[in-house]
Amino acid sequence: MDPTRPLPDSPRPGDLIVARPEGLYCPPGDFYIDPWRPVERAVITHAHSDHARFGHAHYLCTAPGRGVLLARLPGIQLDTLRYGERITHHGVTLSLHPAGHVLGSAQVRLEHGGQVWVASGDYKLEADGTCDPFEPVPCDTFITESTFGLPIYRWPPQATLMDEIFDWWQANARAGRASIVYAYTFGKAQRILHGLLRHAGADGMPGPVIVHGALTQLNAAYAGAGVALPPTALVSELPARSPLLRQALVVAPPSAQRSPWLRRFGDASDAFASGWMQLRGTRRRRGVDRGFALSDHADWPGLLHAISATGAARIIVTHGNVPVMVRYLGERGWQAQAFDTEYGDDDEAARPDPAVSAEAAQEQAAP
Repeated sequence: MDPTRPLPDSPRPGDLIVARPEGLYCPPGDFYIDPWRPVERAVITHAHSDHARFGHAHYLCTAPGRGVLLARLPGIQLDTLRYGERITHHGVTLSLHPAGHVLGSAQVRLEHGGQVWVASGDYKLEADGTCDPFEPVPCDTFITESTFGLPIYRWPPQATLMDEIFDWWQANARAGRASIVYAYTFGKAQRILHGLLRHAGADGMPGPVIVHGALTQLNAAYAGAGVALPPTALVSELPARSPLLRQALVVAPPSAQRSPWLRRFGDASDAFASGWMQLRGTRRRRGVDRGFALSDHADWPGLLHAISATGAARIIVTHGNVPVMVRYLGERGWQAQAFDTEYGDDDEAARPDPAVSAEAAQEQAAP
């Protein structure tokens, strides 16, 4: 081995972003991106709690993300930037660009000393109508997530998924059964609500839409940002024996599964919306009737397309299937390495149990 060559995870002189115990740090700018320990200045890519945490002195996010970030972290000292707006801090030019993940999500572009770096945060490529769509940002070094960084993960189009969810709901409503879909409260739930509204229109719904109270504040933030959502109700707003309860679509967080709150809906059909539903065994482990492979993260083709579109020669991979992605990219000519981070333990990136990783490898190897 060449002793002068840096190890894969070692910083190089002049790197614009390095991994520290507090998070991803920009040395010349003296600020952090999505730090997981308290720091003075934090640039936040989006408001999921593995990327946005209490305890920092100053926060910066996108203007569209202000409402959801304050809903999750009330009282913080927050500044915002419009997408594409540039500021300079200690000689580092910083701008935020759409990531297509959830409302207000951003990629962070840094320019200094003739280098351009982009930290992706979390992202997906298919536009869904609930947030600004992903835009590739040319750079020299691209830091990418890899939550679903295995070739088995390939998402069906959103229109197809909304057809499936609507047909499932309609069939249940005709049979007099409520349709309960478990979806994460920030991003996934609003994507389903917006997608069904666009699919059927408010007058074409098979029944009422009931949401768990945990969605109320975030739905309001989305509506305040101009995202169209259908009329919804809380279960407490309907009479206990109302026949509408057995025609309803009920959107609830996964934590509501098997809770007493569900008793109002009687003998209901339930489903889980998550990218992990791509795997055959995940629905069985979740104990639900249906699984919809709906994710707010890029699938394998999306990750590769996004990486290629940046034109970057150097790729740094974070949270997810990191070793697979690093090896794949290195074999195809990229300078690939990894950052060890603490991302991936919130809503959208919630991991399945360890058996799922083994199952994914087995399914990938199957003919």
